[in-house]
Amino acid sequence: MDIAEFHSAVYDTVRRIPIGKVTTYGHIARLIGMPNYSRHVGQALKLAGPDVTPPLPWHRVISSSGSISSRGPGTSGAERQRQALEQEDVEVTVGRTGDLKVDFKTYGWFPDRLDPI
Repeated sequence: MDIAEFHSAVYDTVRRIPIGKVTTYGHIARLIGMPNYSRHVGQALKLAGPDVTPPLPWHRVISSSGSISSRGPGTSGAERQRQALEQEDVEVTVGRTGDLKVDFKTYGWFPDRLDPI
């Protein structure tokens, strides 16, 4: 799978995450047959840009710990992700260390495989 195919597979899979649900970078990687490429999933989402068509619900992908990944000091990406999730009625809580967390038992989306479109 070349990089363009990888990005396309990531975007197609992320678009299938239902409203009000979240999954992990690693789960997206497994679903597209590249189980060791979770960091690459994050890169693909970062490179997509806000104007990709059809829209990409990037905010529904979080870390395997259930945390919203920080974008670094002085950035607002984690807060934008929180707001987007809360608009879909996903509860985001503040963890013991101040991290933003989502409960996978309530909001997780982890199919074993994807059905053909």
